[in-house]
Amino acid sequence: MAFKLSMGEYWPGDSLLHRMDPRAKIACSLVLMLSVFFVRTFEQLALSWAVSLVLIMLSRVPVKKVLESLRPLALMLMLLSVCNLLLIRTGTVLVALGPLVITTDGLWGSILFSLRLISGVVAAALLLLTTTPTQLTDAFDALLNPLSRIGLHGHELAMVFSLMLRFIPTLADEAEALIDAQTTRGASLYEGSPIRRIKAVIPIVVALIANGLRHASNLSRALDARCYEGGAARSQWHPLRMQAKDWLAMGLALVYTVALALLS
Repeated sequence: MAFKLSMGEYWPGDSLLHRMDPRAKIACSLVLMLSVFFVRTFEQLALSWAVSLVLIMLSRVPVKKVLESLRPLALMLMLLSVCNLLLIRTGTVLVALGPLVITTDGLWGSILFSLRLISGVVAAALLLLTTTPTQLTDAFDALLNPLSRIGLHGHELAMVFSLMLRFIPTLADEAEALIDAQTTRGASLYEGSPIRRIKAVIPIVVALIANGLRHASNLSRALDARCYEGGAARSQWHPLRMQAKDWLAMGLALVYTVALALLS
């Protein structure tokens, strides 16, 4: 398999996280993802990772499935670590080889910034793994409903976001098929000079854009055939209701942010 993207795929289950209200999950996930940018010390990093591990256990999602969500970001995290290691010059010098200088602050920065981003990505991955696209649509529709009251398109924004999540796995599968087809035809995607590999990727990108436009056209026709009208009042088959466990989860997210502030 040449290309595989698991971010955005729902993992069926009946765990505590699966049964939570999607609005509470979105709020808690946003708190966890935003809080990683305020992690500065080892104690804060340990707390962030401990919370991530507890959430993985509560979700009952295989660890391998969660780690697959980090694969697309592996290269970015490696580059981030190398840049911090080489560019931060404060602290005690550990290695000095000409222009190459590695300090204690640079080493800590390369570890800190990568590990804290992993914690945020895990929170986003668990949200998508434990929440169906329909639940996400209903949650964003409810959260953006106040915008509709002031004349903005809250419902339409929620639908566009949910469709974006829905088509991530579809486009990933099509990219995988295109890469396999180009490789079968002798395209040098993994061999040759960087310029040659970039030229080999261009037909794949063009085909993906064409497929995306085709999906958008088919989707618009399907909506027209079903007489979809933006802004129309709609009911839900399963109305969202916040329960005690949802309020408790949001309270624990608040406690987590306070604990991070105390450990700074």
